[in-house]
Amino acid sequence: QVLLVESGGGLVQAGGSLRLSCAASGPINSNYRMGWFRRAPWKTREFVANILLGDSSTSYAASVKGRFTISRDNAKNTVFLQMDSLEPEDTAIYYCAAAEGWGTLPSVYPYWGQGTQVTVSS
Repeated sequence: QVLLVESGGGLVQAGGSLRLSCAASGPINSNYRMGWFRRAPWKTREFVANILLGDSSTSYAASVKGRFTISRDNAKNTVFLQMDSLEPEDTAIYYCAAAEGWGTLPSVYPYWGQGTQVTVSS
């Protein structure tokens, strides 16, 4: 069983930065892709970014590309999401997820963290 625990959320003013962390435990290997998703109030869960643990290849949603950076520390089984130039529209609960193989749809990720709240004030 893969367990994921997020941390690093909080309240920040527009234009500020936050760094989210996701610590993974269990049978994680280099074939796994770990992703970040978010769910804003009154909206469905949406893809933010993901990274393949084996070669660090990444993908981003268009809305965050150039502002957010996903990275990993394989030795610690931890994935990070550096969020810069935050906007009020980035306010959401952010979730870490893990799956073998490729995908940006929430449905292909069987493992999820509990979520961490990010609030960006204007």
